[in-house]
Amino acid sequence: MTEMLPLAKMAEAVLSTACGREKTALSRRFAAQWQGARDTGALPPIGHAHPPLRPARPDKPDLLDPRDVPRRRTGTQAGRIALLHAVAHIELNAVDLHWDIIARFTETPMPAGFYDDWVKAADEESKHFNLMADCLEAMGSQYGALPAHAGMWRAAEDTAQDLMGRLAVVPMVLEARGLDVTPGMISIFERATDDACAAQAAEALRIIYAEEVHHVAYGSKWFHFLCGRHELDPKEAFHSLVQRYFHGALKPPFNEEKRAEAGLPPDFYWPLAH
Repeated sequence: MTEMLPLAKMAEAVLSTACGREKTALSRRFAAQWQGARDTGALPPIGHAHPPLRPARPDKPDLLDPRDVPRRRTGTQAGRIALLHAVAHIELNAVDLHWDIIARFTETPMPAGFYDDWVKAADEESKHFNLMADCLEAMGSQYGALPAHAGMWRAAEDTAQDLMGRLAVVPMVLEARGLDVTPGMISIFERATDDACAAQAAEALRIIYAEEVHHVAYGSKWFHFLCGRHELDPKEAFHSLVQRYFHGALKPPFNEEKRAEAGLPPDFYWPLAH
């Protein structure tokens, strides 16, 4: 039997894989290995890694400044393809973000549950990317066929030296935003009754919506854990870190029900809104 890599080395290998399908296949294989080892009580060491500042990426899509990405008209199939392409791009970045938090912060001692959560989140994001890629292909397109915005990784670079900042900005702001906007995306595909692939896309988005709540919750849980370790007020620490690392105000309307389910009360995010 081949000896398992340390978890941080698994993360580094995923981050160093460029092709989206290959990256997510490796991600899911490592997640299955970790879970299998967890079930048998034979976890590998966390270890240490040297993750790249930016993960490997395929040649396509072309990455543009967010202001330069064409707007989507979701009343047409072309617009709905563009919407799914944007979601696929977000999900692929999320795969790397969750492996990166494992690889980059190994100097901070954390319980095994921290790694369980982010491996599970990376596995689910890998599934989400593949669901979106499958929908694109069913609609005659593919990931990489359209431009995407280059701003997704900025939060990772800004918080590369700050674990609490990473938790505040990535799961508790960026992924929480997904809870706000995904119901509207589901409705777009539910209304597209003339599109044979719309039902597939709507079901895929429902899966993503249900599982993203957990990812926001992981962020909130471990952010509160570190606040307790450092005797910080979680709300004040969250406001300070978001104002430091997030570029701009938070945008309502907020999905208060799902945010509460994920451990984000309104007094965390409303004071940071427009």
